[in-house]
Amino acid sequence: MKNMYVYIMANTNNTTLYVGVTNDLARRVWEHKNNILHGFTEQYELHKLVYYECYEDEITAINREKYLKKCYRKTKEKLIAEFNPLWNDLFDDISE
Repeated sequence: MKNMYVYIMANTNNTTLYVGVTNDLARRVWEHKNNILHGFTEQYELHKLVYYECYEDEITAINREKYLKKCYRKTKEKLIAEFNPLWNDLFDDISE
């Protein structure tokens, strides 16, 4: 069984956030960083991985993604601040 990841991407100034779900976090973040994924993340230059969660169950991960997408920004900011207080790009941590 593959792990599933719910993640949050941010732009350089942390003014725009994107919540997504994937079964390959390193690949998906690389796609965001290289504008392989056209649309919202490319338009707003969401190239910084600031938060992620890991799940063993696809349904649970998808439900969590849907929940977070509906949450107010303050809720997402609190999650990020607890997990990654400096809002660093975590890509190097996951791609090693």
